[in-house]
Amino acid sequence: MHKKPRSGGAGQIRIIGGLWRGRKLPVPDSAGLRPTTDRVRETLFNWLAPDIQGARCLDCFAGSGALGLEALSRHAASVTLIELERPVAQQLEKNLATLGATAGRVINTNTLQWLAQQGEPHDLVFIDPPFRKGLLEQTLTLLENNSWLTDGALVYVESEVENGLPPVPVSWQLHREKVAGQVAYRLYIRSGAIKEEGHAD
Repeated sequence: MHKKPRSGGAGQIRIIGGLWRGRKLPVPDSAGLRPTTDRVRETLFNWLAPDIQGARCLDCFAGSGALGLEALSRHAASVTLIELERPVAQQLEKNLATLGATAGRVINTNTLQWLAQQGEPHDLVFIDPPFRKGLLEQTLTLLENNSWLTDGALVYVESEVENGLPPVPVSWQLHREKVAGQVAYRLYIRSGAIKEEGHAD
């Protein structure tokens, strides 16, 4: 039933860089909710440093909002946070209000249902689904097939180490990869040209 094992810092998240660096925000006590750790976020946002400013971001399975709020702190143009659990979504809205983050919005719905519609292209997508529920492959497919990604979009994926490489679309290229405990985290770059031409010249 649990998303992932809880780690230190349950009950709050800390923004680690940018406009709101050092701000601590509450996280509801929801079963299985596990914010991406500070160490992993620091590595991820170092990877994203050249690209985050002005990016249109989508935070799938937003949970604590640790990734989406960090992106806003680092001057992303907009962040849409998708979260199924109503109390968690309500806390996200409160945290956005606390920060005065007008470029963020919360969608309280099922991520797969939301992605099943035709979307607006995003420059950066965070994917950190509940573990062991078989959600990752369908999420990746819907993002690719329903116009949620720009050409050259960056896609961040957290997944169980035990499952190996995620089944990403052929047009996605692995850009960065690290492992922290039982969690693998990877950053992909989507190449529209490969998808359209079917091969790389």
